[in-house]
Amino acid sequence: MRTLRHLGGFLIGLVVTAAVLAGGGWAVQQAVGNAAAAPPDNQKMWIALGAMAAVGLVVGLVVAGRVSPMATFVPSLVLLAWTVVYALDVNRAISLIPSAPSVNQIILDAGLGAKTLLTSGVFALLGVALFIPVLMPSRWSRQYDDVDEDYEATPEGSYY
Repeated sequence: MRTLRHLGGFLIGLVVTAAVLAGGGWAVQQAVGNAAAAPPDNQKMWIALGAMAAVGLVVGLVVAGRVSPMATFVPSLVLLAWTVVYALDVNRAISLIPSAPSVNQIILDAGLGAKTLLTSGVFALLGVALFIPVLMPSRWSRQYDDVDEDYEATPEGSYY
């Protein structure tokens, strides 16, 4: 049963990773692009801020929730590994971002936003914050459950 819990946490971690990289990257690119526009479009700004809030909500629920620590370990590992690659070889880290003209515009925007988050150190900050729940031993064990307890009836008339 424990492996199913951690497998579920791994799958949740993949979703959180995609939300941070794609959703967060897209939202940042939309916000930065809208801020640079001559007449800023309020609707695009609200959509970008809403997407950022949704990504923050997903990350917050996983960090504060009582799920497997794999749910925070997977995205923290991806973000910290990409940051280390960036620190060691900037060109290699940037080459991981999709930039081909045949790629969908939404993916290109998400990649450009992820580049902004990577180069500004936000991914390093978020990676460390997501790694903290992994260090808590209580997150790796199941919650105490009365149903799982083996009940031994004491004979009547016994002292204990």
